[in-house]
Amino acid sequence: MDSTSGIKTPYYLYDLDLLRKTLDRARQASAQHGYHIHYAIKANHNPIITGIINDYGFGIDCVSGNEVMEALHRGFPAEEIVYAGVGKSDDEIRQALENDIFCFNVESVEELQVIEEIASEMNRPARVAVRVNPGVEAHTHKYITTGLDENKFGIHPSQLQVALDLCSQSQWLHFMGLHFHIGSQITSLQPYIELCNRVNEIWEEFAISSLGATILNMGGGLGVNYDDPEGNPVPDFGSFFNAIAENLKVPDHIQVHFELGRSLVAQCGKLIAKVLYTKKGVDKEFAITDAGMTELMRPALYQAKHQIENLSNTGEIHTYDVVGPVCESSDVFGKAVQLPITRRGDLLAIKSCGAYAESMMLRYNMRARARSYFLDSGEFAKYDLSEKISRKLV
Repeated sequence: MDSTSGIKTPYYLYDLDLLRKTLDRARQASAQHGYHIHYAIKANHNPIITGIINDYGFGIDCVSGNEVMEALHRGFPAEEIVYAGVGKSDDEIRQALENDIFCFNVESVEELQVIEEIASEMNRPARVAVRVNPGVEAHTHKYITTGLDENKFGIHPSQLQVALDLCSQSQWLHFMGLHFHIGSQITSLQPYIELCNRVNEIWEEFAISSLGATILNMGGGLGVNYDDPEGNPVPDFGSFFNAIAENLKVPDHIQVHFELGRSLVAQCGKLIAKVLYTKKGVDKEFAITDAGMTELMRPALYQAKHQIENLSNTGEIHTYDVVGPVCESSDVFGKAVQLPITRRGDLLAIKSCGAYAESMMLRYNMRARARSYFLDSGEFAKYDLSEKISRKLV
C-alpha cells in the first residue's frame, strides 16, 4: 500500500467534474447543429464513466458484440447503438439483430452479404450504413489512420455501387446511409474539411438521398492536447462542429451522427504510479515505476507521449527515462523526461489517461489488475463498480 494515500498503486484516477464539463461542452456544441453523438465505448468502458455519459443522452458506438451487450446492460437504449468493426462474427450479428440495435456500420461487401443471410434466417431486417473510405489523409499515426484507399476498414468507392445495389435489391437490408471515419487523434480541422468535401462528392455521385438514406455518420477522431492537458483540458468542440456545418452539403433531413471517444474522456483520467527504483545508467537515469505497458499501452503501441508529473517532490530538475517493470524493452512511458529529483516511493501522475488506458489494460506477466478511483466535486470517492448506477461508498 502507498504510505501517502493508503491506496495500492498503480491505479487510474478520474476527475468526474472535468468529465461532466467536457460532456456539457460537446453536447452544447453539437446541439447547435442538430448533430447526434455516439460515445465510442472502446475508449473507456469503466461503468462509472459510461454511466455519466448515458446520463447526458449520448448514444454508443461499439466495435464488438461484447461492447453491444455491455452497452445494453449499462442502460443505453438499443435504438442509440451503432455497431462497426471489420470482423463481426455470425453470433455477434445475430446477437445485435436479436436486440434490435439502431444500425450496423458495414465494412465490406461480403459482410453485407453475411448480414443479409443471417437477417433472412432470423426473419429480422437489418438496418445498415455502408462505411466508405474517402481517401482522406488524417495526418496522424499510421496505426490509427483508417480512411485511406487500402485499409482493412471500410469499402473503396469503386465497390460502393455493388454494396448499394445489394441493399436496394434485398428485402432484409434496410439502407440507412453512409458511414465515414478517417482516423484518430486528429488535431487539425483541415482533414475534416477535406472529408466533408469528399462526402459531398460521394453523396451526389451515388445519388444517396434517392436511395432513402436518413443518416450520415461522420465518425470521430477529434484529438486532444497531450502536450498541455492542464492548459487545454477540453477540446474545441465548437470549432469542430462549426467546421463540419460550414462544409457539409447534404440535405437538411439527413441526420448527422458522430462517434467521439478520446475527445470526451482522455483528459479526465490519470494513471498514478509509484517509483520502485531509480537506476543510474552510463549516460542516463531511469525512474522505474510499478505501472507499465500493461496499464498504459499507448507509448509502447504507437510511441504516444504523455505528460508526467512528480506528485511527491518539487525543486531541482533532473532528466529521467520513466519506465515500467514489464519484461519488454518497449515498456517505456517517456524518454528524457524532466522531473524534480525523483526517489523511491514518489508518486507519479501520467496524464491524459482517460482514453485507451484502462480499456486496453493487459494481464501480461500475470500482472494484477489496476483499480479505478474518482474525484467527484473535488473530493476523493470510491464507487461500487458492480452497480449500473454509481453509488458513493466512502
